[in-house]
Amino acid sequence: MYNKLQYISQGNTVEQQLQNIQQALDAGCDWIQMRFKNQSEKNIFTLAEATKILCEEYLANFIVNDNVPLAQQIVADGVHLGLTDMKIPEARAILGATKIIGATANTFEDVLFQTQNGCDYIGLGPFQFTETKEKLSPILGLEGYTSILNKMKIENIPTPVYAIGGITLENIESLMTTGIHGIAVSGMITKSNQKEKLIQELNQKLYANVIV
Repeated sequence: MYNKLQYISQGNTVEQQLQNIQQALDAGCDWIQMRFKNQSEKNIFTLAEATKILCEEYLANFIVNDNVPLAQQIVADGVHLGLTDMKIPEARAILGATKIIGATANTFEDVLFQTQNGCDYIGLGPFQFTETKEKLSPILGLEGYTSILNKMKIENIPTPVYAIGGITLENIESLMTTGIHGIAVSGMITKSNQKEKLIQELNQKLYANVIV
């Protein structure tokens, strides 16, 4: 099963991104989603190439945000697709059956659409307000997650769901009770001065009820 903690990269330059990714990996994060918006193709490729090497070194999953051709070219572990990105069947045809394809959702209808198209996991959010994303979908809160996860259970949809958007350490226990698989975070890890301690605490909370 997939790791319960995903780090979505941050930084305005290749150097900032790489520093943040390296620090997250050093601190024990083993799932990196590279998100580098509004950049030149050269910069995006340079970052992807370096990130792939780092992720291989740390035995971490490397997911590319949005960019299917790049994920194929760089031989990433997979891609994460938003609601307005390339459709999942098209991405699957390009990347093949073994690659991870994650998909964004904001409503149960989105979940239904994305899972029927064959995504491997859902990034469901936003949980609450976040500065990381510019065009924010309606905030879900705990009630939204509970409602959507209950509907998924009724419809027998087993696809793992990651909560995303403005999550704090204090939110984890209550979020996990909704039935989510894990969380995807960005600013929380990027801005932390004690990344290793934070990731240990996050994993303790995320895996608290998992029987090894």
